[in-house]
Amino acid sequence: MLATTAVGATLLLSGCTEAASVSTIGAIRFTHPLNVPPLATSTVAADGTRVYDLTADEGTSRFLPGAATPTAGYNGAYLGPTLRALDGEKVEVRVHNRLAATTTLHWHGMHLPAIADGGPHQPIAPGAERDPAWTIDQPAATLWYHPHPHGATAGQVARGLAGMFILDDPAEQALPLPRNYGVDDVPVIVQDVAFDAQNRLVQRDGGFVGALGDQLLVDGTMHPYFDIRTDVVRLRLLNASPARVYDFALSGGQSFAMIASDGGLLDAPVTLDHIQLSPGERAEILVTMSPGERVVLQSRKPDLGTAGPAAAFGGSSGGSDQFDVLQLRAATRLTHVGEVPPHLVAVERLHASAASRERNFSMDGTEINGHDMEMSRVDEVVRLGDTEIWNVRNDMGLPHSFHVHDEQFQVLEVGGAPPPPELSGWKDTLYLRPNTSYRIVLRFTDYADPKHPYMYHCHLLRHEDDGMMGQFLVVEPGTKIPTTTTMEDENHDHH
Repeated sequence: MLATTAVGATLLLSGCTEAASVSTIGAIRFTHPLNVPPLATSTVAADGTRVYDLTADEGTSRFLPGAATPTAGYNGAYLGPTLRALDGEKVEVRVHNRLAATTTLHWHGMHLPAIADGGPHQPIAPGAERDPAWTIDQPAATLWYHPHPHGATAGQVARGLAGMFILDDPAEQALPLPRNYGVDDVPVIVQDVAFDAQNRLVQRDGGFVGALGDQLLVDGTMHPYFDIRTDVVRLRLLNASPARVYDFALSGGQSFAMIASDGGLLDAPVTLDHIQLSPGERAEILVTMSPGERVVLQSRKPDLGTAGPAAAFGGSSGGSDQFDVLQLRAATRLTHVGEVPPHLVAVERLHASAASRERNFSMDGTEINGHDMEMSRVDEVVRLGDTEIWNVRNDMGLPHSFHVHDEQFQVLEVGGAPPPPELSGWKDTLYLRPNTSYRIVLRFTDYADPKHPYMYHCHLLRHEDDGMMGQFLVVEPGTKIPTTTTMEDENHDHH
């Protein structure tokens, strides 16, 4: 039996045998209104810094009739409020740890100094706090935040420690897009869960990928519906599950307009009838509704790319599972919010010809380039101002993903071919199909620091916890190349 300790409690896992496929299609009655996370309150300091307070704490949540479920959240029992900031704004987040276990708080997708990144090098002990501060310097995007303690991330995220961080900028605000938060601009944070007879969180084993649940929470809501009052609704999809891949589609097969990926808006909307997201990935989509219409956001069977003996060895991996996710209920009269714009923003293109170096990353088992994570080892050193190509390959027949801290990247090739339209924008997390190579391009523009590293890793959280991570430093040209990091500042908790 596998077990993982999570924020002072044990998150139970079922045995390692392959589980039967799960389908909730047509079985959900949609009895609960979507509990949209509130916008986080903030204050503005004398120097103009926007200050937020987030407290990680234990709690209980009532998901099912009967006993309450032990959970964890920020400023509440489950999940956290949505933070929102404007490009160019300086922010500070005072993070308080009231959990029984050490945690961190990572700003997934954020461009910021390594000392503020919230990775495993910035632990927050029980009763301690940290107050990272940085200036927002990137386009409008849907980001998120979650713990990143070395070896314990999956359990903490699975208990509810996560939240959304929305960035705005003038270019996005000038577009005729839905942006009334909680009305026509809706966060959709999707997590898979399962419960035992006492309503405690458990997870059935998904084989190689990690633990999987057999039910879904959306914004911490079981069997949710959302009342639509406008003819177009913007859904900010976030896969906040530890291991499960979702292939989102609408119940009637209707198409929708994808307008943004992980790092922000695309050049133009992409018309799709499904969008597949692995853990950590985001997408913004526009759904057009008719008066009185009811449409279900579903997850159909994802195309994981697994087959043959390797797939059988890896267990189900969730590739045969499908779910009803969220029912959209349109009012009989809808307010017109505008047509889907044919153009969005001009996305700067990074070109392979500008790259000064290529690096290769082989993902195999739970190692990258044959190594497990070592906190004191510097795996890669990049120079400030350089553009690089990273060749990332999944060298096995089972799923992986690849997430880079700090910098958004662009996908140049998938298996030697141009990427599909949904991968044409800025990305920070990428699903890696088995035995497939990906060519991505990054530019390192800010925050040189020879002591504090950023991470790259698989975002299937069991793999991350098992050491499938590496770390890189960004240094000024001419800096002596470090091979270790002492982390002398990070090991000091602030009280």
